[in-house]
Amino acid sequence: MNIAIIIAGGSGKRMGKDIPKQFINVFDKPVLVYTLENFQKHPQIDAIELVCIQGWEDVARAYAKQYGITKLKWIVKGGNTGQESIRNGVYNLENICSDDDTVIIHDGIRPLVDSAVLSDVIVKCKQYGNAVTSLPYNEQIFLIDDEISTVKYIPRETLRRVSTPQAYKFSKLDWAYHKAFKEEIGIYGSSYTNTMMVELGERLYFAEGSERNIKLTTQEDLQLFKAYILSERNRWLD
Repeated sequence: MNIAIIIAGGSGKRMGKDIPKQFINVFDKPVLVYTLENFQKHPQIDAIELVCIQGWEDVARAYAKQYGITKLKWIVKGGNTGQESIRNGVYNLENICSDDDTVIIHDGIRPLVDSAVLSDVIVKCKQYGNAVTSLPYNEQIFLIDDEISTVKYIPRETLRRVSTPQAYKFSKLDWAYHKAFKEEIGIYGSSYTNTMMVELGERLYFAEGSERNIKLTTQEDLQLFKAYILSERNRWLD
């Protein structure tokens, strides 16, 4: 099976709204529903697990029913951090997944994931055991020398931007989270599954990415998302 874990456990304080950003309405539809619909429509996704911010589980369940998200099978309580939320989702699948099942992890606030990106991350995972969505890095990166100046840069040809979706064989993913939380490796700060895997000594494999796959963190991101939706609607009407 190919099972998606959608992470929607954050409060989204940087968005400056009274409700979690994954539940903000954009053109009368919650951001989270846009995300779930992409996985619902994808033919290779067999089931969806939602890791949800505590207290919003019934709201998420009601939206899933309203918008026909029939692949949503489990709703799990989020943790205090992103890594705790992902861990909760992984552990919940222990008596459900087989070792060779593919688990796709995706941020609930990335509502524009393309079908082609999802397909490629699944294919690459089946080929290599894992796959992380990635893109070239097109800006120049300099290292801070004394807080106000620099004398060294990192060639951008050696860099890749990695985000979600990312996919892993369940056996490896489950092993990794047990080891990481037991030994406190790769679970703090901005750590995510991909960075944790590298800290545990794993090699990651790149899959296709998309510039449209934006993460809704600020008001500016939300406006960009709205522009994408309007553009798609206008193209459909044309």
